[in-house]
Amino acid sequence: MPPEEPIVTERHVDVAIIGAGSAGLYALGQVRRSGRSFVLIDGGELGTTCARVGCMPSKALLQVAEDFHRRRVLARYGATGEADSAISLPRALEHVQHLRDTFVDRVISNSTDKLGDAFIAGNARFVAPKVLDVDGQRIHARAVVIATGSKPIVPAAWAPFRDRVLTTDELFEQENLPASLAVIGLGAIGLELGQALARLGVAVTGIDLAQTIGGITDPEVARVAIEVFGKELPLWLGAAAQITPEADGRLRVRAGEREVVVDKVLASLGRAPRLASLGLEAIGVPTDAQGMPRFDRHTLQVEGHPIFLAGDVTGERPLLHEAGDEGRIAGYNATADAVLAFRRKVPLAITFCDPNISAVGARHAELDPDSTAIGQVAFGPVGRAMIMGKNAGLLRVYADRTTGCLLGAEMVAPKGEHLAHLLNWCITQGLTVGRLLRMPFYHPVIEEALQAALYDLYAKVDAKNDGPITELDAL
Repeated sequence: MPPEEPIVTERHVDVAIIGAGSAGLYALGQVRRSGRSFVLIDGGELGTTCARVGCMPSKALLQVAEDFHRRRVLARYGATGEADSAISLPRALEHVQHLRDTFVDRVISNSTDKLGDAFIAGNARFVAPKVLDVDGQRIHARAVVIATGSKPIVPAAWAPFRDRVLTTDELFEQENLPASLAVIGLGAIGLELGQALARLGVAVTGIDLAQTIGGITDPEVARVAIEVFGKELPLWLGAAAQITPEADGRLRVRAGEREVVVDKVLASLGRAPRLASLGLEAIGVPTDAQGMPRFDRHTLQVEGHPIFLAGDVTGERPLLHEAGDEGRIAGYNATADAVLAFRRKVPLAITFCDPNISAVGARHAELDPDSTAIGQVAFGPVGRAMIMGKNAGLLRVYADRTTGCLLGAEMVAPKGEHLAHLLNWCITQGLTVGRLLRMPFYHPVIEEALQAALYDLYAKVDAKNDGPITELDAL
């Protein structure tokens, strides 16, 4: 008898959203508000990258590591016993996993668990510009939002010893930590986790082809950051890593003239958009030189198609708040009668190492040196930082030399996550350096370092404040 033909069911909706991560869920919220019909499709693990393997479990591990590391300052206060303190790594990891599971459960219970048949568990593939196949079910949609996220990059050459290579997908599933580890890639993820694991007692070696760390483009901030973090773990910069397996099961890692033998490697080489299985080439989606669909960054629409990209799958701003914005933009345009272009927020990036590495607005590498003024402050003498035992780092603030308008900043700074937010809001409001200096700065706070950097910057811009500082001065 001939084989039976698979049963194909048909379903028609206004919007199909592929991917139940952060961007997909934000798109879903926007589509729901429009009243249009929809389906949400996902064939992978639910709970969002942020909650499962990204922002939340990494910050939980960082907090454990920082709390344990702080024991070293107790001797300054006359406390004893620091040398005898120890940490149970299995219990620490169990704590991180418990928090991770709480965050994931919260996401799922508030999203996909409540969708009924509007959620389809399966992998979607385009069979026509407005038609998806999901395990034999045909979904006809007037518009499609692709929010399939990204996955860690692991070079194909590492396949023979892949069991000894960790990514963030595996790290938070470990029951214990290796005695030694090489972190390959010192961007935000590699630097955060490398420092945390070193503070928990793992012998960590950090390696990056770049001459900088944490994505810093300001050479002065990079110099200070390398000096600060180089005191906690070896940093091998400027050479590609080569890995060969040893007979005893460990891995030999070479970078330039240096080499180390480690138990495992943490691959932190970035993340690649999840697009390969969608069949976009079959429906004629135009791509750029890197093979990415060509799309408008302000509408998120793929050129020539009723398809919208959102979140990490764009490969451009892999941050949760950006995924939220992109999900809302994609969801709105997928349901709108006319596609709208949206102004994107001022860039904000924070690496939660200790001290934080943060960048706001225009990066140093993007500035015109002839029209830009730079103010700076080192954290060595900052009173609040000294009291906390965290007086290391450098803040550099950029402004237009003529107008005094704030353009951006890069920093390695204690509590830099808060300074970065303040500066981002000020740039968003179009404030000048002089205007910022008219605002109050409490004492003693870390923000006094920003005040000092702004005074340094104010002396270098042409635009000065006119008239009284406050209304009270005019009385």
